[in-house]
Amino acid sequence: MPINKIAIQMDSIEKIDLEFDTSYLLIMEAQKRGYEIFYFNPIDLQFNQGIIQAWGFFIEVINDSNNHFKYISKKKELLNLADFNVVLIRQDPPFDMNYISSTYILEKLPSSTIVLNNPTSIRNAAEKFYPFKFEKYIPPTIVTQNIQMIKNFLKEHKDIVTKPLYGNGGEGIYRSKFNDSNLNGIDESKNFLEEPIMAQRYIPEIIDGDRRIILIDGEYFGSVARIPQNNKLKANFHAGGKPKKTDLIYRDQEICNVLKNDLKEKNLFLVGIDIIGNYLTEINVTSPTGLKQINELNKINLEKVYWDKLESKFF
Repeated sequence: MPINKIAIQMDSIEKIDLEFDTSYLLIMEAQKRGYEIFYFNPIDLQFNQGIIQAWGFFIEVINDSNNHFKYISKKKELLNLADFNVVLIRQDPPFDMNYISSTYILEKLPSSTIVLNNPTSIRNAAEKFYPFKFEKYIPPTIVTQNIQMIKNFLKEHKDIVTKPLYGNGGEGIYRSKFNDSNLNGIDESKNFLEEPIMAQRYIPEIIDGDRRIILIDGEYFGSVARIPQNNKLKANFHAGGKPKKTDLIYRDQEICNVLKNDLKEKNLFLVGIDIIGNYLTEINVTSPTGLKQINELNKINLEKVYWDKLESKFF
């Protein structure tokens, strides 16, 4: 059965950054293949007496930074998502109860509609927790609300990074050293934080970049090093990191091999893993990015690979 119509659940298309947005590349390639493309926001998803519906528009994307899309629909339509061949989940975190609720709704779609990444797996494979399944490859790490525990961790490792569990784009990430007077980014006037955070031993190889490695259906297809600005901690592109060409180095190939079967079993079809030095730090399953930079540095077309693999696997 050929693909005719796809739907994509994503953030506001008006505000996407074409320099970094992977969803736009996936839509552009789908359009080249003649698929009809229905776009909707997470807030417009609904469960109506067993029917999964969304208010949205059929769209056309245009390779023009000043006018990058147009609505084909004359007005917002309410459609049954079961009538689509593929539904892509592509909204950015924070991974909060709204996000979790959308996964509960989308997993109710019939198997005739392919939902990627698999909503059940997205919910169960939180991006900073999922690496614990592969503990051999992660740096020393704790998750806690107890500020004294973080201080003890700092005392042990001398140099640590703290970060929120469910954010994105490098927000809320801080480095603390043992000779600092306080834990950076943490209010120490209380004994406990309002939410748990993650603390990891600082990995000095960050100066050489945080490598974003793209896996499609469990297979490696490209990578890019994100180089932080001088004297900066964050390497994310949205935080000012600069792309640099890289291959699989250190333990990258070994880590990819270890993840492969689990990703395939969970139907986490498009994944971006982050590795610093020898250490796996995140497994991004919600809306991984980096395709455009990898394409440009390597003269390839990962969105074409994505749809080729999807068509051959499911259709």
